[in-house]
Amino acid sequence: MTGRPARALPTTADVRAYWDRRIHDLEVSRHPAGTPGFFADLDEYHFDKLHHLLRLVDYGGYAGRRVLDVGCGAGVDLARFAGAGARAVGVDVSESAVALARRNLAQRRLDGLLCPADAEALPFPDETFDFVFAHGVVQYACGDQAVVDECRRVVKRGGTVFIQVYNRVSWLNALSRLMKVGLEHEDAPVLRKYSPGEFRRLLRGFAHVRVLPERFPVRSRLHRGWKGALYNGLFVGVFNALPRRLVRRFGWHLLAFCRK
Repeated sequence: MTGRPARALPTTADVRAYWDRRIHDLEVSRHPAGTPGFFADLDEYHFDKLHHLLRLVDYGGYAGRRVLDVGCGAGVDLARFAGAGARAVGVDVSESAVALARRNLAQRRLDGLLCPADAEALPFPDETFDFVFAHGVVQYACGDQAVVDECRRVVKRGGTVFIQVYNRVSWLNALSRLMKVGLEHEDAPVLRKYSPGEFRRLLRGFAHVRVLPERFPVRSRLHRGWKGALYNGLFVGVFNALPRRLVRRFGWHLLAFCRK
């Protein structure tokens, strides 16, 4: 009996091709890509959806120091670091994303070094950066452990690496299954979700790790129809009215502050 042919494992080339076509959050703006209005829309949407980042990440605390944004996308977070005086460096597997990030910094008259690079083999010497920001990259990489290990390699001893992944045991994962609504980038070549224990095992090479569940429901701009109305009109309010101590562990994002 002949079984089905084995499905080929995704490659970095597959990941690059996907993100060249599907740069994160482009659909939130009606302005042409690369215009000032487009970047303003991305910034506003990003920090509305991820408002916890402004509370947890010290964007203004690295003036004069070297910060690396791994998987920088269109440069929304990178611009925050650069605008506060950091010596900002951004890399992304997608050349299209890097081109947009360059334009973003240029339009804001900010300095920063940008280059296309594979997060599994960062093109920097050991202990180059004071802070490494890796939000939304590990779960989409062919080699998640390799990305974490590279981030640890290039940060200075005593420096911090910030990493975000998706929480498998989360409100959004459960709601997606219940409502039969796909998650963003569910068609990506690689998409992983982690339990807190699995995430901690990825981070075992660091001297100290603090993991926080975050990202709780906010109103969606991407979903329409009755499901979108039910989510925005009922679910967001009801969930956020619950005591946070009861639901915190179900946050969609797991955030880790890792000290080398």
